Amino acid sequence: MRRSTTVAASFAAFALALALPASAQAATGDFSYQFVGLNGQAQSVTLHDPASPACLTLPEVADPGASEPAFAPHNDTDEWVMVFTEPDCTGDSWTLRPHGRPATDRLKLRSVFLTGRH
Repeated sequence: MRRSTTVAASFAAFALALALPASAQAATGDFSYQFVGLNGQAQSVTLHDPASPACLTLPEVADPGASEPAFAPHNDTDEWVMVFTEPDCTGDSWTLRPHGRPATDRLKLRSVFLTGRH
């Protein structure tokens, strides 16, 4: 009787652990991009050790009606990153490899999804 109770309790604890949400982690490294500021000049932003997995809408270009998209993303993190043409990780997307080369100015983005995969 005790053995079956112990096995049932162990199984229940394992099932509960699987059901709990995983805590957010951070990618190691930097993700950077450029955008045109209110003064018409290109500006650069770098996100240090961004949270992952997570969708990040870039605040400087979040409103398609009020700004041009960001451009020239550079994924120098240890995780795969997807960049999206629209806010909230929607629209067309491209995948950038970990510690990759900077993308060209032609690659436009408004949001980024850090996959959480190394």
